[in-house]
Amino acid sequence: METLKKIHENVAIMLPENGLEQKLQQAEKENRKLKIKLGFDPTAPDLHLGHAVVLKKMKQFQELGHQIVIVVGSFTARIGDPTGKNKSRKPLSLEEVKHNATTYIKQLSKIIEIDQAEIVFNSDWLDNLPFSEALQLISKVTVAQLMQRKDFNKRFTENTPIAMHELIYPILQGFDSVQLECDIEMGGTDQLFNCTMGRQLQESHNLAPQIVMCMPLLRGIDGTEKMSKSQNNTIGLTDDPNTMFGKTMSIPDVLIEEFLNLATDFSIEERQQINQQLIEGENPMNVKKRIAKNIIKQFHDEQAATDAEAFFINQFQNKKFEDKSFKQVVITTLNLQSNALTTVALCKIFKENLSNTAIRRLIEDGAVQINNEKIKEPYQMIEIAKNLKIKIGKRDFYELL
Repeated sequence: METLKKIHENVAIMLPENGLEQKLQQAEKENRKLKIKLGFDPTAPDLHLGHAVVLKKMKQFQELGHQIVIVVGSFTARIGDPTGKNKSRKPLSLEEVKHNATTYIKQLSKIIEIDQAEIVFNSDWLDNLPFSEALQLISKVTVAQLMQRKDFNKRFTENTPIAMHELIYPILQGFDSVQLECDIEMGGTDQLFNCTMGRQLQESHNLAPQIVMCMPLLRGIDGTEKMSKSQNNTIGLTDDPNTMFGKTMSIPDVLIEEFLNLATDFSIEERQQINQQLIEGENPMNVKKRIAKNIIKQFHDEQAATDAEAFFINQFQNKKFEDKSFKQVVITTLNLQSNALTTVALCKIFKENLSNTAIRRLIEDGAVQINNEKIKEPYQMIEIAKNLKIKIGKRDFYELL
C-alpha cells in the first residue's frame, strides 16, 4: 500500500485509474518485471528540470526492480513532431539526432541508473518498416480519432495547415509500444494523446494494452509557459550551481509550491512543513533558497549548494562584486589565435546558443561587465589576459585562465 501511494504521488493522469494495481498484480502472478517506457525525441542537446519530473518517477519503478526502457526517437525526430503550437517542429538531421541523443543519455545518468536501463532507438524498426506495412499500421487509426487531439482540432478549425507527417507521428510513437510490448508508458500531460495511441495499437495487434501515466508539466522560471528550451525558461540539469541557484531564486512566488512538489526531493512531511511555514508568514525568499539548495544537491552535491547560496548572497543581496566571488564561478580555459577580441566575439565563446544580434543587444543594454566595468560597445577590442573576469547578464560569471 505504501509503495502504491509513493508511485501515485504527483501523477496527474492514470489511464485506466486502477491500471497500475492490475499491472503490478499481473507481474507478480507471472513472476516478471513490468516494462515501463519513456520516449523522447532528441530535439535539443540539454535536459532540464521539466524532464526530471518524469525521470524521477521512472527512477521509482527502477528502485522497485522493474525494467525501464528509454526510447530515443532517432526516427521520429527526423520527421518533426507536432509541437502543440500552431506549427510543426523542424525536423532534425541524422547528425543532430546522434549528437543530441548522446548528450541526453549521458545526462539521464544524473537521475536513473543508466546501466540498468534499456536504451533503444526507434529507427531500428521504423527505418526498416516496409511501406505496405506502414500503410496497414496507419489504417488502424481513423481521421476522426486523430482529430480528437486538441491542437489538431484547433488548427483544423482555424484552417491552419496540418502536414500529413504530423498526423502520422502519434501513430509511429504508438507503434514503439507495440514493438516493445510495454506495460506502462510515461510522459507529461502533453503526451496523453500519443501515449493512448500506444494502447490502441497494442490492442489492434492483440497485445495487452499499456497503462498511461502522465506527470504534470513543470512551468518554467517565467511562471507561465511549461519549462522548455524554446521558451528560454529552463533550469538545465547541466547548469552550474550558481546558475541553478540564481534561476531558482528568480521564479515568481506563485511557482513555489509547484517547484516544491515537482523539482525537490523533500519528503512529503518536509514539504507540508514548508508550506505551513509559508502560510504562517515565512519570507518566500527563504523558501526559494531551500528549494534552490535542494535542487543543486540532487544534481551536484551539498557543498556546491552551500557555495552557491553564499555566492548569491554576496553578489545579489550584498551587492558585492569582489574577486573572491569569482572563485566560485565557472573557470574556462581558452586557446585563442589572437591577443584581443571584440566584446561580441568574447561573449560568443560563453554564449554559443545566442546569436550575435542577441549578444550585441545584451552589450548595448549594459548587461555585460569586464573586470567590473560595464561595456556597451559591441565591437570594442578586449585584450585577452589571465584572470580576465566577465559578467554576462545577471547570473553568468566567468574568469579566464
